[in-house]
Amino acid sequence: MFTSFSTALSALGAHTTAIDVVGNNLANLNTPGFKRSAVSFFDLVTQSLGAGLGETQVGFGVGRPLTLRQFSQGAIQTSAGPLDAAIQGDGFFVVKTAENRVLYTRGGNLQVDIGGNLTLATGERVQGWPSTNGRVDTNQPVSDVVVPVGTLKAPVATREVSLDLNLNAAASAGPPPDQYSTSIEVFDALGMSHVVRFTFTKGTNPNEWEYSAAFPDSSLSAPFTPVTGTLTFDGNGQMTSPTAADAPPVLNVTGLRSGAADMQITWRLLNGQTPRVTQYAQQSSVSALSQDGSPSANLIRVGLANGGQILAQYSNGQQIVAGQVAMVTIRNPESLIASGNNTFQLSARTALPAVGLPNTGGRGTVIGGAVESSTVDIAREFTNLIVYQRGYQANARVVTTVDEVSQETINLKR
Repeated sequence: MFTSFSTALSALGAHTTAIDVVGNNLANLNTPGFKRSAVSFFDLVTQSLGAGLGETQVGFGVGRPLTLRQFSQGAIQTSAGPLDAAIQGDGFFVVKTAENRVLYTRGGNLQVDIGGNLTLATGERVQGWPSTNGRVDTNQPVSDVVVPVGTLKAPVATREVSLDLNLNAAASAGPPPDQYSTSIEVFDALGMSHVVRFTFTKGTNPNEWEYSAAFPDSSLSAPFTPVTGTLTFDGNGQMTSPTAADAPPVLNVTGLRSGAADMQITWRLLNGQTPRVTQYAQQSSVSALSQDGSPSANLIRVGLANGGQILAQYSNGQQIVAGQVAMVTIRNPESLIASGNNTFQLSARTALPAVGLPNTGGRGTVIGGAVESSTVDIAREFTNLIVYQRGYQANARVVTTVDEVSQETINLKR
């Protein structure tokens, strides 16, 4: 009978722990990326009474409950933060503390610190791959993701231009011959803008056009000599000359008044083996222009896109990849140990994390401009709270009952 005291006391302690777990779950009802914990009870070894082999067994109570973190998927909610990220599927973000401890989290409230590092709201640095000239090398080890805050993008001098256009097959050779002109904006090494003008003149041969490409003399210390040549077409309107074997026209620009370095602009008349210029009986017109230069530009916005890419947008309209967020997959995430700030650390039972890109190797995908909600269900937690409360009350009643019985037993001696 007197073992009932220890049995009931073990139950009181177990239900107290269970209520603490429910309280922690409810406290993190609105914590992004939080995973609820479940309580697992187990009994203690039993004792056999009497001469029989296990015919009468009395247990010694309940052990301290195990808490199991349940890594189920939380609801994805859109947010106003441009750097917020939510994981849909398995996996974790990798972060480092100020002491360089590696931790793991599913919390996606990201921000930028004073040094431009991408961090959690609590200061841990997000790990990934930096970008070099808009390219991310994921074969390198992960490191801090640095966001280019407040940077000025250097200008890029134009090296190639292209024009996709049609020249009217019904144009007249004159005199005077029909002409068609168009222009394209290019940039020198200092980011100064210049306008290159292209003029096409109908030749005496019905399938020939003379071209002229000129750089503005106002931008040069000496007059520019236009680059000229002939475009030849077949009876189907396809350009037959120049061919891919011929050297493309090149504008060699020297003596820029802006003081910029000399320019060498190549005019790409073919896209691989496909001519960019046609001759059909339609109005002469340009369908597309392209050049690879750009002026200097200010950074105006940084955001996290789907897939975990950090995109930087500049005032000239260009958008480059500034970094890539890494993810890890862990085969047994329930063995992780909570370390505060919505992060986890490895335990002795945790499998080695596998680092890689989102949406590869069993990892989930990253959704930008969103956060993962807590997996706590308030209705279920309140139900558990009532059940644990009733369990505590019942075992408290066992203690008072055993106390009364013991008092009655003591009184038998009187």
